[in-house]
Amino acid sequence: MRKLIVYILFLSFVASYGQELNLPVFTQYLADNNFVVSPTYAGIGDNVKIRANGLTQWVGIKGAPDNQSIYGDARIADRTGLGASFYNDRNGNTIQTGAKFSFAHHLILDYYAKMYLSLGISYNINNFRIDINNFNTTYENPTLDPFVTDDRRTTNHNFDVGALFRMKGFFFSLNVNNVLDKDFDSSERTFEPNLLLNYQIYSGYTFRGPKKSGLEFEPSIFYQMFTSDKRSATDLNFKFRKYNRNEDYYWAGISYRFLNDQLLKPLNIGPMAGFSKGLFYFGYAYQITTNDLSAYNSGTHVITIGINFLQGISNCPCTQDPVHH
Repeated sequence: MRKLIVYILFLSFVASYGQELNLPVFTQYLADNNFVVSPTYAGIGDNVKIRANGLTQWVGIKGAPDNQSIYGDARIADRTGLGASFYNDRNGNTIQTGAKFSFAHHLILDYYAKMYLSLGISYNINNFRIDINNFNTTYENPTLDPFVTDDRRTTNHNFDVGALFRMKGFFFSLNVNNVLDKDFDSSERTFEPNLLLNYQIYSGYTFRGPKKSGLEFEPSIFYQMFTSDKRSATDLNFKFRKYNRNEDYYWAGISYRFLNDQLLKPLNIGPMAGFSKGLFYFGYAYQITTNDLSAYNSGTHVITIGINFLQGISNCPCTQDPVHH
C-alpha cells in the first residue's frame, strides 16, 4: 500500500508539473472533433459546430484529474475558419483555466485530386493557481511548506501553429504548441520548465465501405512529444461510422495509448461510441487503466455532447463537409 501511495503522489507531481505544458488530450478528438488537436480544422464542414467535453480520470481516487471543456468553430466565407475553446482543469490542488482563439485558412493544391492544405494559428491564454485552501497540517507534517505563501496565481500567453494536408481520404496534421518559452522572473524561478514547446501529429485514412452501404472505416494515429524532457506518447485508434440517407450516423471505435519506449505496456485502452441525429451529437469513451492503479479506480470516463447548426454549403471543396456516401 505504501508503494501505491508513493506512486500516486509521483503521478500527481508529474501531472501538476506538466499541467501548464498543454491541456490534457485523451480521446476527445475522436468524438468527431478534430479541432481539439489543431486550429487547422477550424471551418472545415458545413455547420457551426459546438462540442462540450466532461472528463473524469481514475474514478475512485480522491483528487484525480478532472476536466471540462467546450470547443466551437465555424467557417467564414469559403476558405477561412474561426474557432475558440475554453477549459477548466483540476489536478489535485492545482487548477488551470484558459482559452484558445484560432484562425485557419484553407487552400486547394489540386482540385481533381482533392488535395488540400490548411494553415492555422491559435492564441492561448492560461491561468494557473494552487488551491491552498485544501492544505491541511498533519502529525507527520505539522507546518505547511513555507515557500507556499499564496495561491501562486499566474497567467501565461502563448501561440500554437499548425498545418493540415488532406488528399481524398488521407489526412496528416502537424501542430506545434506553445512556441514561446515561458518568461520567468529570475528571483522567483521554480522547478517549472521554461521550455513549453511540444509537437503533435495526427494522421489517418478514411476508407469507404461497399457502395451505398453508408460505412466508413478510419484507422488513425496521434503522437505527442514534449521538448522539455523528451517524453512522448502515441495513440493507436480505429473507428467506423454508419450513415443513413439523412446523413445521421452512429459510430464506434477503440483507442490504445502507450509511452513510446513501452509499446507493449499501454497506459490505457478503451472503447468509445456515439451518434449524430439531426442537430444533436453524443459520444462516450471509456479508458481502462492498465497500470498499478487499476485495482483502485474504475477507469477514465469522457462524455461529449454537441450541436451542429446554421448549415451553409461552401463553394470551395477545401472546406466542405468531408462526409463520404
